[in-house]
Amino acid sequence: MDMELEKIEHAMEKLLSAHRLAHSKNVGEEAARLAGHYGADAMQARLAGLTHDCVKELDFGVMLDMCQRYGLVLDEVTRNEKKLIHAQLGAVYAQREFGVDDEVFDAIRYHTTAKADMPLLTKIIYVADYIEPARTFDGVEALRKLAYIDLDAATLAGLDYTINKLVSGGRMLHPETVNARNFIIQRAR
Repeated sequence: MDMELEKIEHAMEKLLSAHRLAHSKNVGEEAARLAGHYGADAMQARLAGLTHDCVKELDFGVMLDMCQRYGLVLDEVTRNEKKLIHAQLGAVYAQREFGVDDEVFDAIRYHTTAKADMPLLTKIIYVADYIEPARTFDGVEALRKLAYIDLDAATLAGLDYTINKLVSGGRMLHPETVNARNFIIQRAR
């Protein structure tokens, strides 16, 4: 698997800027640490983190063409909130080009919107994307600590951060994000 990961990392160098590649490597490393802490497969976590943004820097028109070629139908919110496309398209791309399994596919697919009842690896990637070492937003240190105490609470904090940022910016909320938040709150009751 290490050799395969090395090949994928080399392919990622061609897809991403140096800055985005460093972020993706950081997410992979953080995800591997979280996986070790929570008993998930660290290699799968590293792979999902490395590939989570694999198509993020492609031109919007290119992404739309790829969606059409792959038969990927985007919901209305995703079509209107262009930053969401890379997760859905990236999951399909990673599956086709890198052969990722369904677990990694799911983690890539939901790393931006989240979803209700996320599997462990999907939660790990969602949180690792927030807390990787280069992140500097207000509250990130508290979130980093929380991630190693209660992954669901860290996921909820990430969802709250995202929702607040989107609402204050007048942006649309994806229903999956709302469902993810509601699921965690309902399960905690």
